[in-house]
Amino acid sequence: MGWLSKFFKGSDQKISEGHYHSYYNGDADSYLPSTSGVTNDVWPENENEDIDRAIALSLAEQNHRGNHVNDYRSQLEEDEQLARAIEESLNLESPPKYGNENMYQPHPAVPIPVPVYFPMGSRICAGCHTEIGYGRYLNCLNAFWHPECFRCHACNLPISDYEFSTSGNYPYHKSCYKESYHPKCDVCKHFIPTNPAGLIEYRAHPFWVQKYCPSHEHDNTPRCCSCERMEPRETGYIGLNDGRKLCLECLDSAIMDTSECQPLYVDIQRFYESLDMKLEQQIPLLLVERQALNEAREGEKHGHYHMPETRGLCLSEEQTISSISRRPRLGAGNRAVDMRTQSYKLTRRCDVTAILILFGLPRLLTGSILAHEMMHAWLRLKGYRTLSQNVEEGICQVMAYMWLHSELTSASASSSSSTSRKGKRPPFEMKLGEFFKHQIESDISPVYGDGFRAGHQAVQKYGLQKTLNHIWMTGTFPF
Repeated sequence: MGWLSKFFKGSDQKISEGHYHSYYNGDADSYLPSTSGVTNDVWPENENEDIDRAIALSLAEQNHRGNHVNDYRSQLEEDEQLARAIEESLNLESPPKYGNENMYQPHPAVPIPVPVYFPMGSRICAGCHTEIGYGRYLNCLNAFWHPECFRCHACNLPISDYEFSTSGNYPYHKSCYKESYHPKCDVCKHFIPTNPAGLIEYRAHPFWVQKYCPSHEHDNTPRCCSCERMEPRETGYIGLNDGRKLCLECLDSAIMDTSECQPLYVDIQRFYESLDMKLEQQIPLLLVERQALNEAREGEKHGHYHMPETRGLCLSEEQTISSISRRPRLGAGNRAVDMRTQSYKLTRRCDVTAILILFGLPRLLTGSILAHEMMHAWLRLKGYRTLSQNVEEGICQVMAYMWLHSELTSASASSSSSTSRKGKRPPFEMKLGEFFKHQIESDISPVYGDGFRAGHQAVQKYGLQKTLNHIWMTGTFPF
């Protein structure tokens, strides 16, 4: 057997050198090795037996290797067939591209990586939390996904587009992201367009935060004459006879004629009495249209007017005024019709002849205007000297602000008390009252705005009576 070991060692050397040849016909029995220039005649019989055993072992080993190769090839073919079946079942098609590349993209679109094949491994799908087997997968947002599990956070449909958007760690279709996050105009309900620089530019009311396209400021879109909100396309505002528009929420508490305003007039007289500022004389109160108010303003020789829209006036001259005598009703096209007026002759019996208020405004706005004009009347009836505009209008605005504050405070208290005289007010009316306070606070005019802030600061610091006494003596606000 020592010779046999040498023989195998020598055969290995020869095989690595390429001198060992063989052929294969498909089965182990036809596998016949041969050696160049060597015949069986030169080997002794017992050594031939050893060689036969060695050849048998070699054949068994080759047969085992052949079966392993066949199994590996078969496994690869099965993997490829499985991958093709999954691809056909998914039926992934090339999605259409967006035609307008300038549309709003809050975040740059993220391209989806091209799905690739991979062998069985330990990757876990972030969507279904199961192991990803053979076939296609996605590597997005620092995670692996089955293609059918990579879904839009808004519509929950698979994302098969070339690009997608993200918010936080959530993926979106580009169209779904735009629907969820791109601002829409509260007037036309369309997406607010971008400006030439590619940025979204819109206007917004400082109090109501109503967003709208800049173009609506120039396309004759009407505003409510009370709350200043723009009229949405699907909502019809009420058209008043003098050209103003009134939203439905403001219409709910609007005061439309003189008789309807009398209870409010009495409430404000009581408010003045609670401040020890009773008006000793009954002053006529009339609700009028815009045209009648403007004509009365032109006939007044001296007075202060809040431009650009005058809503109230304290008259001291003899005039004939056309006042509202009957509440109008709503006709076709949401227009006020069948409104009656009557002429009212004003005669001068004192320094104040009448208080005029624009009709059709909500109760709280009408009341704040009336409180303002009653302060003008109080100053004249008490004999205050001719004051500068910012002082007189400023203290009148302070009285309007104080009345609004008292109304909102009492309404809030009534929500927890069943014995309140005024009763609980609708939520929008409370919001409307806060808006009217905001208007007074944020007025930028040097007369009404700066005058109010100076007067309000003085009243807060010294109290109303001391402030009025200082105005009587100096004609200015105390510092």
